[in-house]
Amino acid sequence: MSFCLESYFKRINYQGPRTATLETLKQLHIAHTQTIAFENLDVLLERTIKTDDDSVFAKLVSAGRGGWCFEQNGLFRRVLFELGFKVTNLSGRVLLANPARLPARTHRITLVNFGDEAWLADVGFGGQTLPIPIRLHAGEVLDTAYGRYILEQEEGFWLLKYQNSEKTLKMYSFNLEPQFDSDYEMGNHYVSTWPASHFRHCLTLSLYHPDGGRSTLYSAAEKMPEFSHPEALYHHLQHQFNLRFDDNEQGISLDEFTAMLERLKLLDEK
Repeated sequence: MSFCLESYFKRINYQGPRTATLETLKQLHIAHTQTIAFENLDVLLERTIKTDDDSVFAKLVSAGRGGWCFEQNGLFRRVLFELGFKVTNLSGRVLLANPARLPARTHRITLVNFGDEAWLADVGFGGQTLPIPIRLHAGEVLDTAYGRYILEQEEGFWLLKYQNSEKTLKMYSFNLEPQFDSDYEMGNHYVSTWPASHFRHCLTLSLYHPDGGRSTLYSAAEKMPEFSHPEALYHHLQHQFNLRFDDNEQGISLDEFTAMLERLKLLDEK
């Protein structure tokens, strides 16, 4: 199915304004992060992830699935563009694991300009993703129900941090060099096929809730829930993360899902 704004609005339960204003941007951003889950199931199912607009729309909107940054922010950027926003494609270098050397640019983000002011939009960073955009200003602090976000500048780069009552995390650094579709195709391919990519070994899902809570599932976490039956986890993901697995092309059968869990040794065998 080709891109359709009305179908997207229905998918995210959006009934707000459609003008290219900051308020519209904020309302769309939070609605998206509360309805379309971050998930890496296709990577674990060893499927090819397509990042062109039509493929992303078919998966995340028509089929009711989620996705990761190359899909999530690609879809969101297209929505903003269709509504008349001035958008620029950017990429970030993920710093969550405190890498010893500067990592590659493997995170897709979007810059939105309003005259002399710019805002960072990012609906695809998993458990710490921005609930609403943050103004591109050194020292900017954004307090939300999901945590605090801090934007700093270091040696010519922008740095986005996440903070809650327990920790402060460096999320990613970025500069303002525009990116092209080919840059995202390369990053998407690298993260989904590089043998050491944690996305190839860990089940990762996240979704914000309107009440300020969130659903997260990370199979490498110490507090990962235990599921002895694949059916239980299969239905849990659909219910807890607002996912559909019934689409003819983008869906996931229970047999496929079970085989994936067994291969990754994600079932409790006690």
